[in-house]
Amino acid sequence: MPQVGLSDPSMWDAISADPSIPLDRALVRKILDDQRRLSRRWLYPIARVLSRVIVALVSIVKRVLPFRWMSLGTMDVLCVWFLRRFVHPDAVELLIRHFVVETNLVNFLIRNTPAAMEPVTLRPVTLAGLGDHAVVEHDVNVYDVFIALDGVPVTRREPLDLQRLDIPSIDPERGRRRLLRLDIQTALCFMNIPFSMALTLEEYRRAIHSIRFDDSLLELLAVVCDDDTFRHWKTGALSLRMDSNVDVPQAVYLHALVCEYAHARLVELA
Repeated sequence: MPQVGLSDPSMWDAISADPSIPLDRALVRKILDDQRRLSRRWLYPIARVLSRVIVALVSIVKRVLPFRWMSLGTMDVLCVWFLRRFVHPDAVELLIRHFVVETNLVNFLIRNTPAAMEPVTLRPVTLAGLGDHAVVEHDVNVYDVFIALDGVPVTRREPLDLQRLDIPSIDPERGRRRLLRLDIQTALCFMNIPFSMALTLEEYRRAIHSIRFDDSLLELLAVVCDDDTFRHWKTGALSLRMDSNVDVPQAVYLHALVCEYAHARLVELA
């Protein structure tokens, strides 16, 4: 009897076709293309270990020498220079886009809850926009909105304000000559080093812990929108559990995906 041939599907094609992913197909392809870069396959495993070792050593020494080793301004300059010269433009665009997406999510909660604070304004569209302490500001915005909701009832708001969820045109400086074109995950490994040097131990701990509010953010969105879809993307990262010994670049990448999923659902509701 003739042997029935087995299918030989592509993992990337299957992910791209996954109907459960709520993101725009063009965005999905851009994310997948970034994960398929040579740097993601060959350099990321090395950069991931190297980054964790260096950051751990920095944290240990900072307990003995607890002062700021690098100004936030210097950190901004180094990171923007690195993105301009060593990171693929598509990866840069995805990184800038995350700042806008998270701001849209925070502002949605501010507009649709009794949070006593003004909408945040961090919506960079260029590499230069990642300067001026943008990385620190975007973490602080998350803390501010949760503190502003302390003691106030969060319920379904009628009607929902689903305006201002747009993503502006982003300029990742595609025409600039780059020495390397790293993927975003490898880039995050290298950028985490100056980040750990520039922040105090408490600031660095606060920045890392901001990611643990993702499940809380999804729960608030589910309540305000009366939509269980948001709860499907929870990762089990409870904000009550303090843990700074995490793989920061990997956690940041997952955080960015969770934000993209939540933002895409809001756009769909709109």
